Amino acid sequence: MQVGDKIPEVLGTDSEGRVLRREDFAGRKLVLYFYPKDNTSGCTAEACSLRDNYASLRQAGYEVVGVSVDSAVSHTRFREKYELPFPLIADTDKTLVEAFGVWAEKKMYGRTYMGTLRTTFLVDENGIVERIVAPKEIKTKTHGEQLLSWLASK
Repeated sequence: MQVGDKIPEVLGTDSEGRVLRREDFAGRKLVLYFYPKDNTSGCTAEACSLRDNYASLRQAGYEVVGVSVDSAVSHTRFREKYELPFPLIADTDKTLVEAFGVWAEKKMYGRTYMGTLRTTFLVDENGIVERIVAPKEIKTKTHGEQLLSWLASK
């Protein structure tokens, strides 16, 4: 997925069992953020930053949707524990992470494995990717503020 591309029609199923589609966000902009794993320190910090800035992001015209390959049960617990007001897609079959090009080889502590690259896509009201925030750009503790700062400077 690149800037200028249209996001897929079907995004996936959230932790509540709802199928989220591009048309569900027609006329609204979208922060679609991909993260590696529920309840890890960086992913929790990122989700909480987006939660804490959720009202401001919505005021700027954006909805927020998180995506990881964790199960719906894991997402439900994560949402409840941290009072996340936005949906989390359980991409257990990796359809969305592969479509967006964020499922890739990673290395940690000398071990190589496949995983999700922390990446955020800002999508316009027509479902077109307008900006991609790459893994090295994301500051997990202040990601919500980062996005708001970028939006203010546009």
